[in-house]
Amino acid sequence: MVQPDSIRAGIAAGLACTILEVAGDGQHFEALIVSAAFAGKSRVQRHQMVYATLGDRMREEIHALSMKTFTPDEWAAAEGRR
Repeated sequence: MVQPDSIRAGIAAGLACTILEVAGDGQHFEALIVSAAFAGKSRVQRHQMVYATLGDRMREEIHALSMKTFTPDEWAAAEGRR
């Protein structure tokens, strides 16, 4: 069974993140990812970047991955609204 730590490690290996949190039950996962690499990218492009870090695992091991992706500035603004 896939563990959240394994997904977190896969993303971290391919994408420099300021914040990276992954939770899940072995099939369905949620990720919060804050990365400067997302600057100027659409939501779809950001998700594609994350999928690329996980490669074939997205098709073979991970049933669902819900993502919230932010740049550091977007995250700071979102935190300020809480």
